[in-house]
Amino acid sequence: MPAITRAYLAVDIGGTKMLAGLVALDGRVIAQDRCETPSANVWDALARLVRSVQSATGGVELIACGVGCGGPMSHAGDKVSNLHITEWNDFPLRSSLATLTGLPTFVDNDAKAIVLGETWCGAAVGQRDVVGMVVSTGVGGGIICDGDLLDGDTGNAGHIGHVNVMPNGRRCKCGARGCLEAVASGTAIAAMTGRPAAEATPQIIRQTGTYVGRAVASVATLLDLRLAVIGGSVALG
Repeated sequence: MPAITRAYLAVDIGGTKMLAGLVALDGRVIAQDRCETPSANVWDALARLVRSVQSATGGVELIACGVGCGGPMSHAGDKVSNLHITEWNDFPLRSSLATLTGLPTFVDNDAKAIVLGETWCGAAVGQRDVVGMVVSTGVGGGIICDGDLLDGDTGNAGHIGHVNVMPNGRRCKCGARGCLEAVASGTAIAAMTGRPAAEATPQIIRQTGTYVGRAVASVATLLDLRLAVIGGSVALG
């Protein structure tokens, strides 16, 4: 009989796109699919995507489902209020996906999931003090300190997108002014320039990079972190 590959069902829910894949225990991506995040009926689109990937499990034994999603959210992702998916207000994401997949399901902030992934089999392997950032439709962050992922009281520790980098700056979706997300995210760049972030001028790129650098420097100094790993569509161009 052919060997059975054990794997996780991985789901990434972003403001502009959603991805799902089968990830082996050594980090190899066995299968994956993606779709745009619609402006309405997001759960229906996500369910179709997950079913499509889960059906491609020939020779694969799925262990659990791991989900990264923008927040804010409650501990364990029982209630998600993604700022970029406005119809999700206290949406029961974890229980909905657990019912859909029939798998033990774990939900956390997408940037926290990314920094965990980077220490598992990415740019931060072997590092115990790391800040991870996603600069994309929004800006998120996660922190590993002394080898442990920081959760905080509400599970939203490391949310670097709402660090103030520009006092009295642009209004953020969270209601505050001058948040990093309000001046450096893809959404903010498009609002300020009238163009997609991918078409940003060198001046805008430098300005955005400066804001990101300020936030990283503040967090790294406060927590004595050795490494920053930055990803996301805006950061990677």
